[in-house]
Amino acid sequence: MKAKSLLTGLVGASFLLGAAFCAHAADTLAAVKAAGTLKVGTETAFAPFDYIDAGEHTGLNVDLFAEIGKELGVKIEWVALPWDGVFPALEAGKFDIVAGPATITKKRMERYRFTPPIAEATIAILKKAGDTTISKPEDIAGKTIGVGKATAQLDQLKEFSDTLPTKVDVREYPAFTETYADLAAGRIAGVANSLPNIAFVASQRKGTFEVVLPPFGKKSYFGFIGLKDADHAPLMDAIDAAMLKIKADGRMAELQKKWFGASFDTPDAVKDPAF
Repeated sequence: MKAKSLLTGLVGASFLLGAAFCAHAADTLAAVKAAGTLKVGTETAFAPFDYIDAGEHTGLNVDLFAEIGKELGVKIEWVALPWDGVFPALEAGKFDIVAGPATITKKRMERYRFTPPIAEATIAILKKAGDTTISKPEDIAGKTIGVGKATAQLDQLKEFSDTLPTKVDVREYPAFTETYADLAAGRIAGVANSLPNIAFVASQRKGTFEVVLPPFGKKSYFGFIGLKDADHAPLMDAIDAAMLKIKADGRMAELQKKWFGASFDTPDAVKDPAF
């Protein structure tokens, strides 16, 4: 009888602990607000979104999340790590959302939830200034082109390479900062990255780099990434609402002009990505 009572007590305690855990997990927004902190994971080598300047973390994402934090009434805590570790860390619960940002693709949307777009992400080529061998995207045929590892840009570069008479020698890098260093040193012929990124890099290093136009990829957009489940839905809903408010009152356009030199006409949501 005593054993039965003990078993019943253990089962009851387990049930209560499980229920408490589920309640906590299901209320991610409440947990963030209770802590007063939104943890944001990112890679700090993706200018002008996230990068280190004079030892300080800066970029559009820093400014934009500061505004999101104001809307939610919380502080922002940044967690920096290499890009290929960002998604596993998000799923492991190391932070609440990924700043990145990431190109919104069909494959990623199957697994993750994206915020409203923050900028266009169409891919283009960056070359060394004065390189007359590359005047259009097709001229990269047979050349060595750098691109970030585990990125949507990598997938698009490979797809574009398959359409050329001679395939591109694709060289993958842990961070785009390394691709720019190798391009400047002449170790590669170009870098494939989203137009806003390489336009910023070219503007910062005039006489060193040039953008090859037009972009060669399908029109796409950047967004922030969260987990796609019921537990995180309230938090993502709140972040979406904050971002749409920031967009509607003009703060988003001001930040885009500050970091890109121009604002982008982006949809409030991407439901059917181009790829």
